[in-house]
Amino acid sequence: MELQPELDERSQQLQREQAAERIRSKLALLPDQPGCYLMKNAEGTIIYVGKAKVLKNRVRSYFNGTHNGKTQRLVSEIRDFEYIITSSNMEALILECNLIKKYYPRYNVLLKDDKSFPYIKITNEKHPRLEITRRVVKDKAKYFGPYPNAYAAQETKKLLDRLYPLRKCKTLPDKVCLYYHLGQCIAPCIVEIEQPTYDQMVQDISRFLGGGQDEVKNRLQQKMAAAAEALEFEQAKEYRDQIQAIDAVMEKQKITLTDTVDRDVFGYAVDKGWMCVQILYMRHGKLIERHATTFPFYGEAYEDFMSFVTQYYSDNPALPREIFLPEQPASQELEHNTITEAGAAEELDQLLQSWLKVKVVVPKRGRKREVVEMALNNAKVSLDEKFRLIERDEERSVKASEGLAQWLGLNTVRRIEAFDNSNIQGTDPVSAMVVFTDGKPDKKEYRKYKVRTVKGPDDYETMREVIRRRYERVLKEGIVPPDLIVVDGGKGQISAAVDVLENELGLAIPVCGLVKDAKHKTAQLMTGDPPVIVPLPRDSQEFYLLQRIQDEVHRFAISFHREQRGKSMVASRLDAIPGIGEKRRKQLLKHFGSLKKIKEASVEDFRPLSIGDKLAGQIIAALREEP
Repeated sequence: MELQPELDERSQQLQREQAAERIRSKLALLPDQPGCYLMKNAEGTIIYVGKAKVLKNRVRSYFNGTHNGKTQRLVSEIRDFEYIITSSNMEALILECNLIKKYYPRYNVLLKDDKSFPYIKITNEKHPRLEITRRVVKDKAKYFGPYPNAYAAQETKKLLDRLYPLRKCKTLPDKVCLYYHLGQCIAPCIVEIEQPTYDQMVQDISRFLGGGQDEVKNRLQQKMAAAAEALEFEQAKEYRDQIQAIDAVMEKQKITLTDTVDRDVFGYAVDKGWMCVQILYMRHGKLIERHATTFPFYGEAYEDFMSFVTQYYSDNPALPREIFLPEQPASQELEHNTITEAGAAEELDQLLQSWLKVKVVVPKRGRKREVVEMALNNAKVSLDEKFRLIERDEERSVKASEGLAQWLGLNTVRRIEAFDNSNIQGTDPVSAMVVFTDGKPDKKEYRKYKVRTVKGPDDYETMREVIRRRYERVLKEGIVPPDLIVVDGGKGQISAAVDVLENELGLAIPVCGLVKDAKHKTAQLMTGDPPVIVPLPRDSQEFYLLQRIQDEVHRFAISFHREQRGKSMVASRLDAIPGIGEKRRKQLLKHFGSLKKIKEASVEDFRPLSIGDKLAGQIIAALREEP
């Protein structure tokens, strides 16, 4: 029996105990001051960055008491931490934002919305253009946005292209293009356009994108009426179509505030360790779009929400005049000793005022409070919808497992173990096993097998060897056997597996096979001894479950085979060199790391391995020869 796994476990346990002792010592020294803390894993990688008004209380809370499942997973990986003291909670908020951007910790990475939002840009050129971009730079162009999605930006640009005939080509062509014939370009390529013409169009577009759609629409209605009165019906129809296009783009406006101010309204909801932030975009006092983002969070809800807002505006510099935030729940204020709701707004207001020049408001009553309530309700609905979808998928997976059991005449099929073999003309044969529990993959249970006894491309004997090795171990170690074994193949593979299970190991585990069609897709389910086809409908959830299982085990087997084949190719090239045996080959690969680095090395690089210059030269020459 090999002792290596046991030794590795002892070593890991010792490391965990040492880390726990180090953390206990550092917790006792934490200061009563604001700042940021950085959690590290066993490799020293920063996995989480947080901020605290009182570092001692906040950091200690991770290692005391109970947490939800997601926070438990974070805490289970912490092996060390460090902290940075700041002079205020506001400074801690700025520092946290910068540290997250610097380190991209895995448990923070979804705290900010990692999308780059689209903007509509009027370029600063002699002949300006409209374009959609995801980067805001200081190029004296005019930027409008951000838009919650590319579709909203594209639809708005498409409308503006119809209304205002700015040039479309990035470089001026030698002759007019299709846009000129469609009336969507004034053709600066062949016509000299005076600057006031461009200035007027840019001014009109800016007014439109700034919320002045009604003014543009009224002007078009006047032109339509004048054209109709002059019996220019084609022109009148074009104006009518443009008015309808404006109505189509702006039809999502549901709420209007009379002050015509541009503002972003934030709301958030939390449940089961997840947070959803909803942003309502109001331009010229009108609600034009909304955007929701959902992510796991590991700190205090309101503080992580504030971090989201800060990071959001640090990456999306096209700012409104105002930002509306919800109040901090009183329960969080009392339970977690965080800053008060007034203090939260005041500190964030100071931060954004000084950093980004924008006003932050926490509405307490009236229509503005109703808009924030709308954002809060939308966030809750989005989060509830996420969990309903997860529950529905889980329910479907469980029902598919139950349905499969009925088709096969079994009491239950909770755990499925599936096998697939992989080789190329018999070289480097391997096999792989995946496990599905209640219809979902259980990746920590996956296993890989190097085929030991089979020579050549013999799929049946490979199946026999792997089934024997797997279920001998099941018997020996008292592992709970699966409810069903799935093999990749038909009668031959099923019979081979059943023979080993029943005649060699005395196990009565049901076996079924998945037969593929000419396109290498799951086609039929077979089971029994002798195997017969199970008439499973191809559009059923049960068939879809089997398809996912077969695709997953095939992917896992192929990736393992490629990995082994790559290693064997390296070994064979080194073994072909006189003077290189197995021991020296392993020594070379361990020292250099790869065949490529050995090939690129100099003669001097081999001396630490006690390899003479002559042999080193032979190794380099052999590897650099074209195969």
